[in-house]
Formats: sequence, structure tokens, C-alpha cells
Amino acid sequence: MIGKLKGIVDSYGEDHVILDVQGVGYVVQCSARTLQRLAKPGEAAVLSIETHVREDAIRLYGFMSDNERDWFRLMQMVQGVGAKVALAILSTFEPGALATAIATGDKAAVARAPGVGPKLAQRICAELKDKAPAFGHVDPGVAELAGALQDRKLPQPVADAVSALANLGYPQAQAVAAIAAAAREAGEGAGTAQLIKLGLRELAK
Repeated sequence: MIGKLKGIVDSYGEDHVILDVQGVGYVVQCSARTLQRLAKPGEAAVLSIETHVREDAIRLYGFMSDNERDWFRLMQMVQGVGAKVALAILSTFEPGALATAIATGDKAAVARAPGVGPKLAQRICAELKDKAPAFGHVDPGVAELAGALQDRKLPQPVADAVSALANLGYPQAQAVAAIAAAAREAGEGAGTAQLIKLGLRELAK
């Protein structure tokens, strides 16, 4: 199995790169985000590789980091997510942003990826929620706050502050992260208005 390729970029296709490794051209399928970050033709590149062996083909999938490759593997554990959909999700999200969206249960954000409908987005969030912090360096406080929000166990000022930021147009994942930071700064017993003010300051950074 191939785990890494280091070579020279030969050329690009719509969804792949041909990487010349000592005279052998490997066709490596990549997310749009990875293709945008790769070097120009004629320059050196290194890709973490996931190899899929089928009866009729061997496919190579390339990633800029091992973390991105780990997400590619993890997402395919969810029913309905194959390699194509996993790449589409990674074309839409950086691993850290994906981890935060899943950890905070932001189904609407996940559903923005091509090929991911509301039901599949909900399944991805539900099945990978507990794994997201480990794979994406999500702040444990953010994950805890998101879980409490879903279980309706948050203090009312905190829940109202998250709702207020969401009503202003911020994605739920960003709103939760901002209010989590605001709650840490303000301390226990902070009011809604103070949390919103600190949350907006956090979002402006």
C-alpha cells in the first residue's frame, strides 16, 4: 500500500494531479482545496496517500496532511459517505473547521458540501460528534457547550447569547465557539448582553 508520494507535479486535471515520482506518473485524486494548495507543474510536492484497491482499479487519494487523510478515512465510516462525498466535504472545509462544525452539531454548515443533504449531514454530525475533537483539535469547552445546547441544559443567558449571534447570521459553530470564549472571559453568572458583546468581540478578531 502507498502511504506517501514525493515527486514533481507533472500536470493537473479537474479532480486530480499527476505526480511524477522518478519517472512514474501517479494519478492522484484530490479535493479542490488540496489542488489549489499544491505546487505548480515542474515543482516538487509531497502528498499523504490513501490507497483504495478494487477488483477493477487501484485509486490513489492525496492530501496535504495526515490529519486531512484521517478525516477522509473517518467520514467514510458513515453510511452514505463514499470517497467522492468525502472529497467534496474536504473541498468545502479545512479539517479544523469541519471538526468544529461536527462537534457543535452545525448540520446546516455540513450540508453546504456538494452531495450532502440534510439527512446525511445530520448522520455525519451524530456519528462523528464524539470523534471530532480528537481529529480536529476542537476546544473541549466548545464541544461541551454545543452538547449542552443540544440537550437544552445551558444557562438561559448563554443559550440566548448563542441564539442572538445565530440570528445575526453567524453559523452555529462560530456562534457557539464565540460564546464559549466569552463565557470563559466573563465568568459564571454573566448576563446575556455581556456575553453577546464579548462574543462579537471574539468574532471580530
